[in-house]
Amino acid sequence: MNRKVLPETRVHPEALKFISNNNIDVVQEVINVVEKNKIVVVGMGQNPVVKKARKVLEEQKLEYTYLSYGNYFSKWKQRLAIKLWSGWPTYPQVFVDGTLIGGCDELIKFLKLK
Repeated sequence: MNRKVLPETRVHPEALKFISNNNIDVVQEVINVVEKNKIVVVGMGQNPVVKKARKVLEEQKLEYTYLSYGNYFSKWKQRLAIKLWSGWPTYPQVFVDGTLIGGCDELIKFLKLK
């Protein structure tokens, strides 16, 4: 991957400990669900793009699992931990067969709807 990530050798051990444990329960929940389900949408309430992605899947009659983490006013730390884990900067985050395909626009392209 070409994405620049700070090497662990350049992070203080106490900071590494914090990073490793930061909302690990939420990240592990996402990992577990992604491993066990064909299509997973990770999102948040009040986000119209998340709603659009779910609507696209429903219109295509595709079953999916939805994980919701708060809204614009809550659970931002949990959502940030998921973003740091996946590397995807926005919501929704759509996984197909365990692979992150991106957000709503990428889902539409993946399904060849445009």
